[in-house]
Amino acid sequence: MSIQRMTRINEEIKRELSQLISYEIKDPRVNATMISVVGVETTNDLKTSKVYISVLQDQKKEDVINGLSAAQGFIRKEIARRINLRNTPEFIFKLDESIEYGMHMSKMIQDVMKDSDK
Repeated sequence: MSIQRMTRINEEIKRELSQLISYEIKDPRVNATMISVVGVETTNDLKTSKVYISVLQDQKKEDVINGLSAAQGFIRKEIARRINLRNTPEFIFKLDESIEYGMHMSKMIQDVMKDSDK
């Protein structure tokens, strides 16, 4: 499968998953206000997709991942209904900490800059 087609599929899955998480998953562990789908990596055979989730709230991150994993049947069914693919992949939800890490590094840089101005 071409790289362009895989990129398009990943972006489509990412967009639909964002919609599902924001508006349709009713699991209380998945409080959608501060959850974002950062990236999706689907295998060429469309069997599995790694979904990178960022949680920007002080809620328990593992609870969010567990809630999404518990809703996997519903998520697969909805993705199959919304996206016309030969196979609907199985989703593996992973925590992406890069946004938090970037915010932490920015704060450290600001602190160093404040100290150097004195």
